[in-house]
Amino acid sequence: MGWEIVIGLECHVQLKTASKIFSPASTQFGAAPNTQAHMVDMALPGVLPVMNREAAACAIRLGLAVGGQIAHRSIFARKNYFYPDLPKGYQISQYETPVVSGGQVVISIEGQQRPIELTRAHLEEDAGKSIHEGIAAIPAGCSGIDLNRAGTPLLEIVSEPVMRSAKEAAAYARALHSLVTWIGICDGNLQEGSFRVDANVSVRPAGQREFGTRCEIKNLNSFRFLERAIEIEAQRQVELIEDGGQVIQETRLYDPDAEQTRAMRSKEDAHDYRYFPDPDLPPLILEPAWIQEIQSQMPELPGAMRTRLTEQFGLSEYDALMVSATRGTANYFFQALDAGRSLGVDPKAIANWIMGDVASSLNRDGLEIEQCRVSAVQLAGLIARIADGTVSNKIGREIFASLWTGEFDSADAVISAKGMQQIQDTGLIAQLVDEVLAGNPKMVEEFKGGKDKALNALVGQVMKKSQGKANPQQVTDLIRSKL
Repeated sequence: MGWEIVIGLECHVQLKTASKIFSPASTQFGAAPNTQAHMVDMALPGVLPVMNREAAACAIRLGLAVGGQIAHRSIFARKNYFYPDLPKGYQISQYETPVVSGGQVVISIEGQQRPIELTRAHLEEDAGKSIHEGIAAIPAGCSGIDLNRAGTPLLEIVSEPVMRSAKEAAAYARALHSLVTWIGICDGNLQEGSFRVDANVSVRPAGQREFGTRCEIKNLNSFRFLERAIEIEAQRQVELIEDGGQVIQETRLYDPDAEQTRAMRSKEDAHDYRYFPDPDLPPLILEPAWIQEIQSQMPELPGAMRTRLTEQFGLSEYDALMVSATRGTANYFFQALDAGRSLGVDPKAIANWIMGDVASSLNRDGLEIEQCRVSAVQLAGLIARIADGTVSNKIGREIFASLWTGEFDSADAVISAKGMQQIQDTGLIAQLVDEVLAGNPKMVEEFKGGKDKALNALVGQVMKKSQGKANPQQVTDLIRSKL
């Protein structure tokens, strides 16, 4: 109480290119150590970097997606520091003139939309990786250096320090992650380090305008860890100040097992890195015609799609948000919609199935929407059979499960093979209702006494007798009329 958290995030987005930013070496994940390290990545004498055109195209796509200012001329700089996994003794990055300036990412938190302003996005190369354990060839007490990652293209996206809670920061990171995967510049794999977040956290007394001393929490590769790390670090700073101490500007690491952040090194300022323009690389020139060409190839962005889903298809804001959570989910929705258009399938029904059985089945089997075992066309066919009364919702879920196993290729095939059609014989349904009412006098009296739960129980009994093949609404109406 009485304190305000100030948060800014630096997100390192690994660009989806086949080769590295300044060398032809592969960026494929999982190769044996040092098998994807080109002479440029290893900084052998006399070699020169060559800019990867696709990395620049990725930066343009990001700039267009966030509404930022794309620099027609930007400069690469050398960021000098010494670490074993940095062969050159400097990192090629951008400093004074980044490729993208400004822009914003809209987040949704507690039902409210809020723009988070961006400071900049700049291109840079990744460093290698120090390995301290787990490799038999490394003697005890020694470390190994893997340069496979050295030179991997990154886009570092820096937000303004405008977030005031860990929940906001996590929502922003999720929204940015969704955006960069949506526009196809990053595969978004957090476990492989394709999307990493550094959180700059400070606290100040509520109402104070000046920022407090910030600490940077490095390399958070989980949204849950990001949120928890910010909460813990903010609490640490508040307790330190209230106990009469002083926050020191430093870089810290989050330990999820110990639920604490630990000091890693003192936080450097820009002048400590001795930035200067890289003499081996000319300015990066982005012609307006190329930017316009990329603009014409951009997909519909999530915000515009959500508006279309609500206005054109009548989905609620929540449903639209879920359907457009990823580009793959949105593609699946529209494929099902196209397949079901001639069958009269309701868009809301498709959204409900995607958020329900589709999502739970994918989650259970650890699959992405692109790997869904029930195609969008199959789902549309199933929903159509529920809508026209051929099967009930309950039977529909059984049909979905059968389609998921791959045993059948359509809902109609499942219905035919297993005899799942709803009972159309009203006389038979009336007979089942009479049997249930006669066999459950207590429930009948409870219903007559005003207990609606008794009606649900009676309907359940009839559905059980019919093996789920009766129409639940027809059963309900019949019981009401008889009582």
